[in-house]
Amino acid sequence: MGRFRFLAQLWLVLVLAVAACAPLDPAPVQRPQPAAFEPGARLDSQTAARNFVAVVDRTRPVAVQECRLRNPQANCDFVIVIDDRPNQPPNAFQTVQRDGRPVIGFTLALIADARNQDELAFILGHEAGHHIAGHLPRVQQSAMAGALILGTLASLGGAGQSEVDAASRLGASVGARTYSRDFELEADMLGTVVANYAGFDPERGAAFFSRIPDPGNSFLSTHPPNAQRIQVVRQTLGSLR
Repeated sequence: MGRFRFLAQLWLVLVLAVAACAPLDPAPVQRPQPAAFEPGARLDSQTAARNFVAVVDRTRPVAVQECRLRNPQANCDFVIVIDDRPNQPPNAFQTVQRDGRPVIGFTLALIADARNQDELAFILGHEAGHHIAGHLPRVQQSAMAGALILGTLASLGGAGQSEVDAASRLGASVGARTYSRDFELEADMLGTVVANYAGFDPERGAAFFSRIPDPGNSFLSTHPPNAQRIQVVRQTLGSLR
């Protein structure tokens, strides 16, 4: 019964996603008072659901406005969806529909794991930042180029079709990672802007990084070190205040 209430409250976001389309004044609004719970405390499901609905209600319109200001040619009508498939890990993602409308998705596990509204607002702003900066098509182009280069080299080297296909897949993987770290940091910067203008505390939101594995400086990692990401948030926030 508790899970049913949780899902019911979460799906209210779909209504909010359609209704919250009006542009806002870019000036930051008054920040909410600090929550009564400790930042590290895990929330009960009802509070987590209410937080998510409240964050989408306030943050999505700001993301729409920032998108229109920074990328006027883009489709900025964000759709916020919930991935309620069982056993999904905490995760958020950005993609586009066939008609080009941008989609930001949250798994239930991520919503339940967030410790406060600031974390959810920063994550939503981060995913919106990927679309605002046009990262998805650039990653796809890099993947296609990598696949073409390695596939061609393998073919010229006399490899069979299976080896060429394997080389193309490897090239696509490496190509897709070429700018991944820079893209993540740029999305962190834009996520800080969006969360701040929506009235949340991005630095408190970036505390989320302290609870996830640190990729460090691994060559093939698609994400920069957590400390570097927190530094970008602080620097961006300092330029806004």
